[in-house]
Amino acid sequence: MMQFNWGGKIILGLLGMLVGGPIGLCIGVFIGHLLDKGTERVQSFNPFRPYGPGEQETVQKALFDTVFSVMGHLAKADGRVSEDEIAQAKAVMDRMQLNDEQRQQAIALFNKGKSADFPLEATISGFAAAVRHRKQLILVLLEILLQIALADGTLHPEEEAVLLKVAEGLGVPPQQFRQILNMLLAQAQFGGGQGAGQGGHQRAAGSSRPSLSQAYQVLGVNDSASNAEIKKAYRKLMSEHHPDKLASRGVPEEMIRLATEKTAEISKAYEMIKEHRGFR
Repeated sequence: MMQFNWGGKIILGLLGMLVGGPIGLCIGVFIGHLLDKGTERVQSFNPFRPYGPGEQETVQKALFDTVFSVMGHLAKADGRVSEDEIAQAKAVMDRMQLNDEQRQQAIALFNKGKSADFPLEATISGFAAAVRHRKQLILVLLEILLQIALADGTLHPEEEAVLLKVAEGLGVPPQQFRQILNMLLAQAQFGGGQGAGQGGHQRAAGSSRPSLSQAYQVLGVNDSASNAEIKKAYRKLMSEHHPDKLASRGVPEEMIRLATEKTAEISKAYEMIKEHRGFR
C-alpha cells in the first residue's frame, strides 16, 4: 500500500494560512509537499535504515548465494577448475565454519557458477537489487571475492576480468576497485604473506617484513597524508570491519568471520606508521 507523508503539508499550510490567509495556505501546502518529497527520497536511500520484515534474511541469502556461485565462476575463469582451486573453496568454507547443510548449499552454488551458461551479469544485478542502497554490503561482497581470488597468492588475468565485471555491475568504479585490490594485497603482506600476489604483485625478494609503503596501502592512504587523515582512515576501516556493525547491515555470521580477518593486519599497519611518525 502506498504511504504518503503529510507532516510538512499540514505544518507549513497552517503557518501559511495564519500569515497570508487562503493564498498563504496554498503556498504553504505546496512548499510542504516539496519538503515531504525530499524527506521521502532521503529516507529511501538511507544506508542505516532498519530492515523491514524478512528483508535481512533476503539480503543474507543474496550475499551467500552470490559469493559461492561467483566463486565457482572465478575458479572456471581460465577454462578449467584445478584441484588447488577446489581446495581453496573448501578452505573458505572451513574458515566460515559452515555446518553440513550450509556446506552442501555452498557446493551446489559453486558447481552452478562453474557451468558454461552461468549468468554472471544477472546474478550481480539480482544482488544489487536485493541490497539496494546498502553500499557497504556491495563493498563486503567485492572484498570477499577478492580475498578468494587471492587465496592462491595470484590474481590471474581471467579472474581479474571477472572481478572487474562484478565491480562494474555493482557500480564500483575501476579506480575504487584497484584501491581495494591494493589494500588487500598489502594486508596480505601483514598477514604473513598469504595471499600475496605474484606476477607483478609479489613481495620483493629478500624482504623479511612488510614495508612502510605497504602499511600506507593497507589503510588506503599515501605517505603524504597528515596524521589526522591517517587516524581517520584507520578508524573508518576498523569501524567498517566491526562484527556488530557488519551483522546489523545483514552480513551473515559465517561471512563476518572472513570480513573481520583483516583487522589484525589493519592494526599492525597502523602501529608501524605510528612508530615511524612518532604520534599516538
